[in-house]
Amino acid sequence: MKRIDKDTALRLLKNSDILDLGEKADNIRKTLHPKAVVTFIVDRNINYTNVCINKCRFCAFYRDAESPDAYLLGKDEIFKKIDETIALGGTQILLQGGIHPELEMDYYIDLLKSIKDRYSINLHGFSPPEISYLADKHDLTIRETLVILRQSGLDSIPGGGAEILSDRVREILSPKKIKSSTWLKVMEEAHNIGMRTTATMMFGSVEEPEDIIEHLDAVRNLQDKTGGFTAFIPWSFQPGNTELIRNSEFGIRNSATAVDYLRALAVSRIYFDNIKNIQASWVTQGLKLAQVALRFGANDFGSTMIEENVVRAAGVNFCVSKEDIIQAIKSAGFKAAQRDTYYNIIADI
Repeated sequence: MKRIDKDTALRLLKNSDILDLGEKADNIRKTLHPKAVVTFIVDRNINYTNVCINKCRFCAFYRDAESPDAYLLGKDEIFKKIDETIALGGTQILLQGGIHPELEMDYYIDLLKSIKDRYSINLHGFSPPEISYLADKHDLTIRETLVILRQSGLDSIPGGGAEILSDRVREILSPKKIKSSTWLKVMEEAHNIGMRTTATMMFGSVEEPEDIIEHLDAVRNLQDKTGGFTAFIPWSFQPGNTELIRNSEFGIRNSATAVDYLRALAVSRIYFDNIKNIQASWVTQGLKLAQVALRFGANDFGSTMIEENVVRAAGVNFCVSKEDIIQAIKSAGFKAAQRDTYYNIIADI
């Protein structure tokens, strides 16, 4: 597969025929995944707290610490959620929260060790903003922080907090959140100590097409260096209940359509010659469009997402079962297989 440059990618994103673009991406998907298998994982997203000091303008989930809706889950409640996940065949817990100003490193160490003492399950958690905050709070390097968390039981890291890796865009979307370089630094250090991570992109807010390509290029360059990304997951901004949509001064121009989503997904598949897996986002797009995404470069259906709270807070609530995902994959003409965090097949279905 010949690598394309940024200028070519930008032309594809802006000007290509959508069906031609989909065919190009689908052909690459067929080359990388010739057996027509589409994977998924059974997991649960446990948001241990919704308290967050970053107050991102695109987020409808966060609460101030004094808010009547603010919460911090106790360990017994977290254990109950893990028990339910395992009973449903789950192999992974996605553990994410806000940037809670009162939580110290000891909290995270204790939580991770407590889970690992009770369960044999992959802990996929704490996105780069959380890790960077802990490092700064405790005067540690990012690498030192990651080593502590890994020794306590953290297995892998999700790609949350990336949004668009352009500081101009981030200054509008999330001025209190880490810069692009810090997100990339956390991921690089995680890869360097042997941890695997995913990469994400949230588009369809205030970015330009050029920003999307810069984002893809930053991720591809890091993957060239480390090889640590297991998958890329693009998803579109969900505006409901967010400050970004309530305040016209931010000038949202690019509310993403279904075609915009498919276009970004296909360009991602074409651009990432060094990332094998591209994930469809039924959580934001729904099952039907996720099926279409399987012909626009995606080879993975993501998670059963037994629990999801962040996108739901923005007013989007697609709820599906494991059986729904399997049926969606098969009715789209593919074979379904359950995978683990690292894309190892654990059950052909």
